[in-house]
Amino acid sequence: MLKFFTARLRGENEVPPVDTDAFGFAKFVVNRSRTKIKFALEVRNIRNFVQAHIHYGERGVNGPVIAFLFGADLATLEEQNGITTRRGLITGTITDDDIVENDVGIETVRDLVRFMEQELTYANVHTEQNPAPGEIRGQIVPVRLPR
Repeated sequence: MLKFFTARLRGENEVPPVDTDAFGFAKFVVNRSRTKIKFALEVRNIRNFVQAHIHYGERGVNGPVIAFLFGADLATLEEQNGITTRRGLITGTITDDDIVENDVGIETVRDLVRFMEQELTYANVHTEQNPAPGEIRGQIVPVRLPR
């Protein structure tokens, strides 16, 4: 059975909160074998967008990067030049090879999905003006489908 997740990204969800006009939405679809996650990340009214990730962390707690959704190497984050857009859409697929080395026990997509089911991950968008912890953020939550 496919699993669906969503996240609503706002500046007020950042820790500490960020005053911004930017906002976004992320949708995730996990395949039946839990080996791939397809995603769509939509951002709006954002200036100098440089990176987006899935992070480990509960609401209100910052945590490490688990997988990239957009952008280049973490080590060069502060040197990257961002894009400004009224509306942008990024799509992709996360596989085991995309999991960033971390110390929270997430090594595979299957592990990541277990954490997503427990609402222990969030989507985070970073900009030049707010490289860390980020500009907009949203907790990744399971979508409850009607039966």
